[in-house]
Amino acid sequence: MDRKGTHVDETDRAIIEQLQTDGRIPYTKLGAAIGLSEAAARQRVQRLMDGGVIQIVAVTNPLLLGYRRMAMIGVRTQGPTEGIAAALEAFPDIEYLVVTAGSFDMMCEVVVPDDTTLLNLTNRIRAVTGVTNTETFIYLSLVKQTYEWGAH
Repeated sequence: MDRKGTHVDETDRAIIEQLQTDGRIPYTKLGAAIGLSEAAARQRVQRLMDGGVIQIVAVTNPLLLGYRRMAMIGVRTQGPTEGIAAALEAFPDIEYLVVTAGSFDMMCEVVVPDDTTLLNLTNRIRAVTGVTNTETFIYLSLVKQTYEWGAH
């Protein structure tokens, strides 16, 4: 069961696996691949989307779209993380934000056009009340990017 209460069964997992291979698969082919009618496949996909279990999006390689810098920024904080996380969540140039355990309290994945923008973003993060310091890990090459977890 996902955190919103949507039950995910083996048929749902099969749907997810098919969509991870081809997010644009027609419902007729999706249904045939997993033994459902087109209507049943459509209803299940909609339920998974409504429940927040899946999103169907185009995944890109930002480096091939003209963005020249990808990085992970480790953030150390002082005090409760909820307000800091909310402030960082509002930054449009932070693509991925997680609260973590370990030497960093949060990790931010960012995609920016250049190093000047990365420096400006890092300075904005450091200016958030409660942030004590950051450490930036610049990506030199995007070797592997998959989103296949959860279906198996």
